[in-house]
Amino acid sequence: MNVRPISGASVGGRSRGRDRRLALIVGGMLLAVTACGGGDNPGSGSDAKAGGDKGATAAAESKQSEAVVTIAPKTGAKDVDTSGALKVTAAKGKLTEVTVKDAKGRKIDGAISADGAGWTPATHLAASTAYQVHAVAKDSAGRTAAEDSAFTTLSPQNTFIGNFTPEDGSTVGVGMPFSVRFTRGITKPADVEKAIRITTVPAVEVEGHWFGNDRLDFRPEKYWKAGTKVKVELNLDGVEGRKGVYGKQSKTLSFTIGRDQVTVVDAKKHTMQVTREGKVVKTVPVTTGKPGYATWNGQMVISEKFTVTRMNGDTVGYDGEYDIKDVPHAMRLTNSGTFVHGNYWGGDAFGNYNASHGCIGLRDVRGGYDGSVPAAWFFNQSMVGDVVVVKNSTDPVVDPSNGLNGWNISWADWKK
Repeated sequence: MNVRPISGASVGGRSRGRDRRLALIVGGMLLAVTACGGGDNPGSGSDAKAGGDKGATAAAESKQSEAVVTIAPKTGAKDVDTSGALKVTAAKGKLTEVTVKDAKGRKIDGAISADGAGWTPATHLAASTAYQVHAVAKDSAGRTAAEDSAFTTLSPQNTFIGNFTPEDGSTVGVGMPFSVRFTRGITKPADVEKAIRITTVPAVEVEGHWFGNDRLDFRPEKYWKAGTKVKVELNLDGVEGRKGVYGKQSKTLSFTIGRDQVTVVDAKKHTMQVTREGKVVKTVPVTTGKPGYATWNGQMVISEKFTVTRMNGDTVGYDGEYDIKDVPHAMRLTNSGTFVHGNYWGGDAFGNYNASHGCIGLRDVRGGYDGSVPAAWFFNQSMVGDVVVVKNSTDPVVDPSNGLNGWNISWADWKK
């Protein structure tokens, strides 16, 4: 009897073969998985260490700056004062940037203190103006903190402006100061003076001097150099000139100094010597103030020119003494009524004796039509800002505030 092999044994043999193959496959897969893991324990080795450092750096960078920036006034504030209210400070750090600008992008200059703890504006703010402030500070680790604010300044109920001379774009003589007369008396002169900036080409030191509380004149130590370009910035908008009264003027203007002409009148010799660039160009006979009405001594500046004008003694305290309706070629030297002018009624006084009520008279014709007479020549050769110096008169030196005549104050006293 034939016996068949046990099928299970045969199957079992085939299974063992397959198992060996499966073991090899699974082993290979495990090896591959292990190889992808780098063969090291998690968290060990150079790659893991680098990952740990990056994590620490990110954590450090995400830590908030210790610096604290404070801006006053705070966002939304209204009716803010134009001076003293704007302050920027930093605690536990130092300011690195402060920007203040209005809605038109115009910036307010300022300075960060040496210790970085505060910022101070260089000037006042304009009135009725919206401002934005952006400030940045760094702590000791170099981390930054920033703060912003937006506010609006007050709208003043009482204001002032400055009426000035010379006019924008004019050409004037070497003695012309820049003079401002304010429409309200000023009780904070330093703040107002700081709001007026004068620059020149070529550069020269220019200082201001107050006459009373409503007039401020600026000039250099000596007469201007011919050809000097003068630029004036009137930044009066928002400056508090007196309690509750604010400037409302913001203007930039310029003027040019013309040729150098200085005229010297000798009241004793009855002569006028005209110099141009330091050289004598002509000597003219004149008449000055008679006894009791002597002409002021000193340096005087031509402030106005009139081809013809009326002169009435009643306006200067000489009631009823004269009223001449057609004085030709007149140029003002003082506010009180001193002129250098043409004289058609003086007879033989010119060069011989003094006959006027304090003015400087030059021979002229009625109507001023003759361009060859001394008065017409001098009028045509002169401009506003030219200097006329009177000497050897019996009168005192003219008051510096009487006209544009601050040259009669020493430079040391001018700057006080």
